[in-house]
Amino acid sequence: MTISGVSGKTSYIGTTIVNLRNQLNDLTTQLATGKVSTTYAGQGLDRGFALSLRAQISSINAFSDTATNLNTRLSVANLTLQGLSDINAQVKNAATTATLTLNDSGQTSGQITAQAAFANAVSMLNSQSGDRYLFSGRAMDTPATVSADTMLYGTATQAGLTQLIKERKQADQGTNGMGRLTVSSPPAPTTVTSVAEDGSAFGLKLLSVQSSLTGATVTQPTGTPKSASVDLGPVNPNDGDKIKFNFTLPDGTTEAIELTATTTNPPPGGSFLIGANSAATSANLQTTLTASIKTLSDTSLVAASAIAASNNFFNPVATISGAAVNNRNTPPAPITGATALSGAPGTDSLSASFAAGDTITVNGTQITFVASGATGNQLNITDSVQTLMAKIDQISGTKNASTISNGAITLHGADGADLSISSSNAAALGALGIANNTTANPAPLRVGGPPFDTASNLVAGTPANTVYWYTGENGPGSARGTAVAQVDQSISVQYGARANEQSFRYLLQNVAAYAAVTANASNPNASQQVTALAQRISANLAPQNGQQQIQDVQAEFAGAQTATKAATDRQTQLKGMAETMLDSVEGVNQDEVATKILALQTSLQASYQTTSMLYQTTLLKYLPIG
Repeated sequence: MTISGVSGKTSYIGTTIVNLRNQLNDLTTQLATGKVSTTYAGQGLDRGFALSLRAQISSINAFSDTATNLNTRLSVANLTLQGLSDINAQVKNAATTATLTLNDSGQTSGQITAQAAFANAVSMLNSQSGDRYLFSGRAMDTPATVSADTMLYGTATQAGLTQLIKERKQADQGTNGMGRLTVSSPPAPTTVTSVAEDGSAFGLKLLSVQSSLTGATVTQPTGTPKSASVDLGPVNPNDGDKIKFNFTLPDGTTEAIELTATTTNPPPGGSFLIGANSAATSANLQTTLTASIKTLSDTSLVAASAIAASNNFFNPVATISGAAVNNRNTPPAPITGATALSGAPGTDSLSASFAAGDTITVNGTQITFVASGATGNQLNITDSVQTLMAKIDQISGTKNASTISNGAITLHGADGADLSISSSNAAALGALGIANNTTANPAPLRVGGPPFDTASNLVAGTPANTVYWYTGENGPGSARGTAVAQVDQSISVQYGARANEQSFRYLLQNVAAYAAVTANASNPNASQQVTALAQRISANLAPQNGQQQIQDVQAEFAGAQTATKAATDRQTQLKGMAETMLDSVEGVNQDEVATKILALQTSLQASYQTTSMLYQTTLLKYLPIG
């Protein structure tokens, strides 16, 4: 007879216990983690759905991080924009209310305010968020501008704004201090008073003449360069008759000199004495007009000159300058605005003529030459050089009209834009002093000199001799497009900025001009100079129609923030839904798991007791005693 041990009989109990313990371990892990399984395999058939939900949540988290960074940058940028807007208001108020008392540096309290405001504005435009410069376009690791001191005062080798303002003042006032104008009378008749420009790009420009002088004949400004005249004729004007000369100043503003005929001797301010005859009266008119032009040149012209110089400094312009060229006259003379674009030998025409069918291409736009009847972007071959320059200016969109002086042409592009010119007739283009296929890049403009008081045109500064104030990226496309953030699967937000955008640049150039100008306290016209400057600064810092405002940039940034918030709010809802669905796949019911654990613990306890009893059973318990 064979007697077997209990181990073989109870092996199935041990297997059951192991299974129960594994189940208990799984349930304990579920209770601790709140998850069905710590592996995707343990999630069953829904594991693919869980994976997609996790990817969606991860994507939303990434967008949330982007939105956080974006909102931080936009908040810093908005603080800068608000600060710049406050500076605009502060300087405008200072220009309006400051006293005219000059300090030892020749500046008013308003100008001292402008100096501090300018330094603050430059610092703001170099704002950073983390390691990113916010107003440098795509050059996020480069400061947007040079320092305020460098802009104003330059370096050892580069001219800053203050130097350019001084050079421009000399050029605009001219050698005689009359704004590049001359007042004269021909040998006969002596009753004529003539006012003429000198043909340069600088100084006062004749706009019109208005007269109520009895018996006088007025010739409006005509010719190249322009001149106007007043012929009193044989009869004296009456007491109280007036004549007004209107001028355009370098910054585009206009000023007038109005003179009244009087019999009072000495004549009061703004009047000229009626003499014994019209010739004597004409001489008195010339003397008074000369003195009035000098006063205008030393007051409003000084202010307008500073504004123009600041505009040329802060608004880089492409410049193509032609070499001096002679016409076909015998003997040859320098070409002028009146020189014809084609003509026979011995005439005032280009040395190489344009012919019908020839073209000049300016920034990709063609000008076509025709024999006659030109329309649109056409020119007659008999038109003048001045007509051609006007057409080129129209196409380029420049604010700085092309000039010609001593046979040399100077063409300017639009603010911040390249300028290119080419022609199918290279010889004729060369007769204008311009090489074929020429392209120029934007650069700050300054007076071509020295000497400056006799300079004829503006030339492009170079990095070697002139400060280039903007150091950020200046590529094609909008400034906003230089920084893009993806805040949703189908939504991207543009939030880039460049410090040379119109609104920032315009603020800088006006505040800088106000801060840079100094007046000589011993000059009797000093108060009028700073008054004229302050008036222009105040007017310029007011909102300008058709011009970008700082508030426009703020609105665009606000739109970016609104779009980001809307996307973030929507993603928050989607994330909540996705987490709920994921929890239904991966999560467990804690109460149910706890109940199962208790049941398993009870089963295990029973199994342990049964197994223990079985293992305590021996043969001796079944053998008889005795």
